[in-house]
Amino acid sequence: MWDPNTDPPPPTWNQHLASLLDHHTGGNDSESDRSMSWGEAVRGARDTIGEFAKGAGEMSVVLARSFVEVVKESVGDKETWIGRGVGRVCGRLGFLNEYLPEEKDPVMAWGVIVSVFVVAVLALMANTSPNAPIDTVRNVQIHPPNASRILLPDGRHMAYHEQGVPADVARFTIIAPHSFLHSRLAGIPGIKASLMDEFGVRLITYDLPGFGESDPHALRSLESSAMDMSHLSDALGVNQKFWVVGHSDGTFHAWAALRFIPDKLAGVAVFAPMVNPYDPSMTKEERSRTWKNWPQRRKMMYILARRFPRFLSYYYHQTFFSGQHGSVDKWLSLSLGKRDKTFIEDPNFETFWQRNVEESIRQGSVKAFVEEVVLQVSRWDFKIADLQARKLREQKGFLLWLKSLYSPVDEELTGFLGPIHIWQGMEDGVVSAGLTSYLRRALPGASVHMLPNEGHFTYYYFCDDCHRQIFATIFGTPEGPLLGNVSLEQATVGENTLHGEQSMTSEDLPAQEDRLKSL
Repeated sequence: MWDPNTDPPPPTWNQHLASLLDHHTGGNDSESDRSMSWGEAVRGARDTIGEFAKGAGEMSVVLARSFVEVVKESVGDKETWIGRGVGRVCGRLGFLNEYLPEEKDPVMAWGVIVSVFVVAVLALMANTSPNAPIDTVRNVQIHPPNASRILLPDGRHMAYHEQGVPADVARFTIIAPHSFLHSRLAGIPGIKASLMDEFGVRLITYDLPGFGESDPHALRSLESSAMDMSHLSDALGVNQKFWVVGHSDGTFHAWAALRFIPDKLAGVAVFAPMVNPYDPSMTKEERSRTWKNWPQRRKMMYILARRFPRFLSYYYHQTFFSGQHGSVDKWLSLSLGKRDKTFIEDPNFETFWQRNVEESIRQGSVKAFVEEVVLQVSRWDFKIADLQARKLREQKGFLLWLKSLYSPVDEELTGFLGPIHIWQGMEDGVVSAGLTSYLRRALPGASVHMLPNEGHFTYYYFCDDCHRQIFATIFGTPEGPLLGNVSLEQATVGENTLHGEQSMTSEDLPAQEDRLKSL
């Protein structure tokens, strides 16, 4: 055993290596020769390692190129079973190439997409490991049920919520279907009871099927959505025509009401309206501008909803069904502008948003949310352009022509004859200018209100002045609730006169025809 007090210190690893070199070369060199031999040995080892690494790299490149060539020959040759299989798969997925930039090679583009997808999956797996740090967020709380409900003709229950003046003195009635991840509690966010009393407005909101406390509907469609509104109005004693108000992706329920129950509507007001992003009536430029500013995640959600809807449930379980709260732009994959980003950080909006999320997912089933998105992107039974008033197809024949010589022929109109109002923020990053231009073209008789310096939420949510402007635009001068001695018939006549919805007469037809020429 080595004693530090009596024995000399042991040689260092440098001295030991030098002694080995001395032994290998005969051990008769001087100290300077040994130092020189040591330096040459290190340089030689370094050169050897470098050459080995270089050679290994070249061999890897050659092997990789050989592998690629083998894959190309196997996949590209349609005579092989691999080539036939890949050809069938590529043929079925060929529709995805239409979403790629025109100047990009599909093979190269999809190679990059697949690589990024693999890296993203690996990153998600790493971030969701048990030891990964997580942010402190608020957990979702499910509140006790407290909604009023009606029984629909098909046996389902629908939850609803009322605000504003009582039914017997309501001058105007609004029914507001909510948007995605909202509930009957949303309504018109932040609307003042005093403002509704001033205009005599009764506001009715309800939970969509499978949301909140409404029963799910196994055979949902846009027509069934409109009929739910009709049954709700009948059950709650709405004996006059009502307005439908919608925001964002809740507006396609308003389009459905225009299509299937136009005779029950006094008017429609939509804010940041959405349509089917695959609407075949859109031009290529309008569709491109509509998709352009959406985040890749939102585009992927729509593609999955249209082609592979079952995959949406996995994504939803990772987000708003995870048991924790998240921001609205993250959960809904929104591209928000500066004003909207600042707005959603307000405590009032955050409280409102979290309460609606908690209410909307209370049933714990993701099926209704998948159905809602699928409903939006599936092929609709109507076109937006068919919603406004238009002439029925003219009938031709000798007898009809002969009759027209002696008496004027009353031309029958179809579609919605009342007012349609569209509000759109000019800084809205969710609803693009392409979609607004499409609605202008499809609904030339609609009143489009472009809002400078407004985003997706800032005008419709928690804005007292904005709400007053909206009511003044669609209802006119505030007259308060109906008096107790005013009959329902008088109220209906007054409402129709205010909206310009007087019954069509023969004197009105020429003016109506002039308006329809532009359709």
